[in-house]
Amino acid sequence: MSVGTTERGGEVAARRRWLSARTPDALVVVGYLALAVWLTSRQWGRPDRLFHQAGDQILFEWMLAHAARAVVGLENPLWSDALNAPGGVNLMANTSVLGLGVPLTPVTLLFGSQTAFGVAVVSCLAGTATAWYVLLRRRLVASRVAAAIGGLICGFAPGMIAQAGSHLHMGAQFLVPVILALVFRPERGGRVWRDGVLLGLAVTYQVFLGEEVLLFVALAAGVFVLGYALADRAAARRLAPATAGRIGVGAALSVLLLAYPLWFQFFGPGHYRGMPFHAHGYQLDAASFAASARQTVLGDHHVPTLLAPNPTEENSFFGPGLLVLAVIITVWFWRRPLVRALAGCGVVFALLSLGARVRLDGAFTDLPGPYRLIADLPLLDHVVPARFSLICIPVLGILVALSVDRIRLVRDLAGGDPAGGDAGTTTPAPAAREPVPVRLLWAGAVLAALLPLAPTPIRTVPAWPVPAFVADGTWRAYVPSGRTVVAVPPVTNAGRSPAMFWSARTGLAFAAPGGFFIGPRAPDDPTARWGAPDRPTSLLLRRVADTGEVPPITDADRRQAIADLRHWRAAVVVQGGLHHGEPVRRAVEALLGPAREIGGAFVWDVRALVG
Repeated sequence: MSVGTTERGGEVAARRRWLSARTPDALVVVGYLALAVWLTSRQWGRPDRLFHQAGDQILFEWMLAHAARAVVGLENPLWSDALNAPGGVNLMANTSVLGLGVPLTPVTLLFGSQTAFGVAVVSCLAGTATAWYVLLRRRLVASRVAAAIGGLICGFAPGMIAQAGSHLHMGAQFLVPVILALVFRPERGGRVWRDGVLLGLAVTYQVFLGEEVLLFVALAAGVFVLGYALADRAAARRLAPATAGRIGVGAALSVLLLAYPLWFQFFGPGHYRGMPFHAHGYQLDAASFAASARQTVLGDHHVPTLLAPNPTEENSFFGPGLLVLAVIITVWFWRRPLVRALAGCGVVFALLSLGARVRLDGAFTDLPGPYRLIADLPLLDHVVPARFSLICIPVLGILVALSVDRIRLVRDLAGGDPAGGDAGTTTPAPAAREPVPVRLLWAGAVLAALLPLAPTPIRTVPAWPVPAFVADGTWRAYVPSGRTVVAVPPVTNAGRSPAMFWSARTGLAFAAPGGFFIGPRAPDDPTARWGAPDRPTSLLLRRVADTGEVPPITDADRRQAIADLRHWRAAVVVQGGLHHGEPVRRAVEALLGPAREIGGAFVWDVRALVG
């Protein structure tokens, strides 16, 4: 009896010690989550607001709604007929983020696409920071504080805030540390097959989060391996066989699992060739690395506009303090092969982000950029150069974490033991604590470098609400099976798409023409273009919506409108709120006759016209 009681008491004490040891880790994760929620706070409970790149949010809301519909209805997740009627959209060839949409299905169904998008943004930011924190804590640093600061940089740097608020496929980087941890392990042999299988599964899942991020991981890992091999040839030779084995097993498994999705992407219905824009035109200004991003405490709107192609691609903007800090850390730790390899990797991708011709302070120089050496290579010819600087974010995060760990800014939160290795090789011995003045000086330097980068809540812009005619389902009385709802204007470019917005917010309740996606120029021409192939009526209404000017409407225009409506299998044409709403309404009435105002929308019942 007493023995059993003693054993149970020991178990309880061990459990309490385990919980006590994990409490600091939980607090770090909760802190990341709280920060991510605060950064997205301007949109919670505000259906009339969208993040600043509104067209991108509409796209990803629609993708999340599609994933939920595919799960519940057991539909093909790689294809949809709900947009681009009557053609449909190859979603595997677009940024469908099924890796987020499928697990978020309950959120989407219960609370709608906007809430699901907000949860996805929070998951991307906090999840990425947490994953880097775990990797740093287990492999590279002894201090939880050092790992927490490194994770904070990796998850919440200006480039991550800019991407996550608009491009879920670029912000979803929480599997990157997992992939790197499986590729780079401290032991030479061991669990090659097991780690290879896990690597293959992680790579497969990352494809359904964002293929571009996976490409960046592969490129960065390759450059890092080359740099590490040059810095420590003996360690590279020792670790190469097991590393190659893990990569081989992982590659074989991922190719097997991804064979059909990739075939569907490149050869399935609605596939395309090339890109609808010139990727090399999206480059960073050299001055952007020392500037402040607009969504930081010191940011403004003018300077970033000159130094980045658009608000979503503010991928550098590290500020002068962090750059100087990185140089000091590199010199300080130069003897460590890990630091030399990291520094080389960061410099390479920072230079690539400058494009084929370097710009400085908004003006082109005569300096050629190294990007021109790879601009025409397969796959790389589709990569936006400005995004190469995203690879610099974890490089800087790791360097700062190593420096904080070295000087022991504060005692470890739980008094734990060192928990890491060095670049997946060996576990370093704990460093001696630096003198108090050095620790205080370095603490001040780190704070001075990071505080100007503190993010502010992601900016939002107003959005016209979904008209009640659509939101309440009144449209169902006008649209028989097999017919479509034509939202005005039926967008054919990269602007906001009313049809896509209404479709996302109603759970893909109806089919519609148009939409914001990448597809082929024509059924017999796979050249990539934005949106659906142009129709004369959609072009006419797009011009009116953009300019507010109504051109003379002829009988030929009216006949063409009827032909286009037949092509779209239209049953009803609906106009909600628009910037140039009155001119657009007059243009549509000149084409189709008077509108009826129903449920906050102008409605044209075209069933009799279309036949």
